[in-house]
Amino acid sequence: MPAPTIGVLALQGDVREHLAALASLGAETLAVRRPDELTRCDAVVLPGGESTTMVKLARTFGLLDPLRERVRAGMPAFGTCAGMILLADHVLDGAAGQETVGGLDVTVRRNAFGRQVDSFEGDLDLVGLDEPVHAVFIRAPWVEEVGDDVEVLARVDGGAAAGRIVAVRQGPLMATSFHPEVGDDARIHRLFADLVVEHTSGKS
Repeated sequence: MPAPTIGVLALQGDVREHLAALASLGAETLAVRRPDELTRCDAVVLPGGESTTMVKLARTFGLLDPLRERVRAGMPAFGTCAGMILLADHVLDGAAGQETVGGLDVTVRRNAFGRQVDSFEGDLDLVGLDEPVHAVFIRAPWVEEVGDDVEVLARVDGGAAAGRIVAVRQGPLMATSFHPEVGDDARIHRLFADLVVEHTSGKS
């Protein structure tokens, strides 16, 4: 069976970094800017950026509705930072009329950790990994509420935001508040790639 193709939504954000992390794991990758490119993907990564701008660009490029349809149909997706907001069913402190792709039964708070100057880094324990990950938070959201089928993968340990949820998984969907593509640790991308293989194998 050929390796699944994992696309990265290439409208804004750390597109090259995500593509490089996935390629380092041996995944087939594709930068996605048009609907026909999305149809060639078995899974997709929604990177960081500015969530309202990303939605507007996705609509302009004709990608928003196809993304929604594919996610609803069970396509694996991994959202990081703004990508987490895009996957969330509910957003707090969003722009007026803010739209999302949806599919992830969570409520996220946009820019929960503060503005750009409040960006920070820290080590997190994450379910499925033996050693902590070094997490980079840049104008990051956090998860306020999760649905019954959502597994919490990581919480902030210490500080004013102690206990806040920053990584989740629900079926074929994953999301992190932070940027796992920063640095050379591809273990979270490996978790997603394994999830993609498991999902696509189950469909064959």
